[in-house]
Amino acid sequence: MIRINQQFLMNSSRRLINVTSRQLLAFVEITRLQSFTKAAEQIPMSPSGISMLVKELEDQVGARLFERTTRSVTPTDAGRRLQPVAERILSELRNVGDVIGGTQDAVRSRLDVAATPMVSASLLPDVVGAFTRSHPQVRVHLADVDVSVVRSRVLEGQADIGLGFFVKPAVGLNREPLCKFRLMRVSPPGHGVLGLGASQPWRSLASLPLVSLPPDNPIQALIEKHLAGIGRGYEERRELNLIGTIMSMVRAGHGHAVLPSFALRECLRQGLCMSMLREPVVHLDLFLISRRGTQLMPAALDFAGYLREAAGRLAG
Repeated sequence: MIRINQQFLMNSSRRLINVTSRQLLAFVEITRLQSFTKAAEQIPMSPSGISMLVKELEDQVGARLFERTTRSVTPTDAGRRLQPVAERILSELRNVGDVIGGTQDAVRSRLDVAATPMVSASLLPDVVGAFTRSHPQVRVHLADVDVSVVRSRVLEGQADIGLGFFVKPAVGLNREPLCKFRLMRVSPPGHGVLGLGASQPWRSLASLPLVSLPPDNPIQALIEKHLAGIGRGYEERRELNLIGTIMSMVRAGHGHAVLPSFALRECLRQGLCMSMLREPVVHLDLFLISRRGTQLMPAALDFAGYLREAAGRLAG
């Protein structure tokens, strides 16, 4: 009997090089459950699919592996000899998976986030602090970069998630809205109630000098549509690239601005006057983006939860 087993393995060894783990898994599950149908449900896959895997495996080992009747499925002599070999191979593959998974877990103890500068300054300090306290094993690396760089870092895999006001969808990216921020008028000290005052209509901006982001900025693109309603869209005015700089210019008396309410806390800190805009009320979506075709790791999903909570406190 030993001589037969050795001959079987020697004759099959070359053909077994092309055997797949799915074929072996199908074979082991059928042997264990003594049923093609139950094994198909367990894997899961269609009964015809599991039959095809077994046929392919039988062709490669050069032997029939099961005796099938209307009432039972039992391994042949060749199937019984293959069973311990197949189980050992699958066990080794699972061990390899555990080792690789452990390496991935180590890599994934780092969460890379890319966000626009004002989002980074307004939202992320508290969020990173709260997240780190609840996930001490995860290091958060933040890149505060321009909105176009946020997109490219996520697309190129340099960031796990990106945060910003992505008005238009981008190829290769998933967009998930986190929170809506209302647009507000921001004025220098002395031009209204210090802090957040009563809401004002868009026409209250009709004669005020304005400081703004460049018109190709996605936030400013939305603002310009509504400034056009009072005859001031895409006019020549002082343009600055960063919201933080705009607030400083407003504080210094160089004009007024329209900003999303996520800047509310910083505006309060700088002693500015704010009014939510109405007629119409306009909201801007803050999006979390990720690369299409990838699955967010649990740490990124938890981080997004903290973001939603923090953003909700600043939404107008």
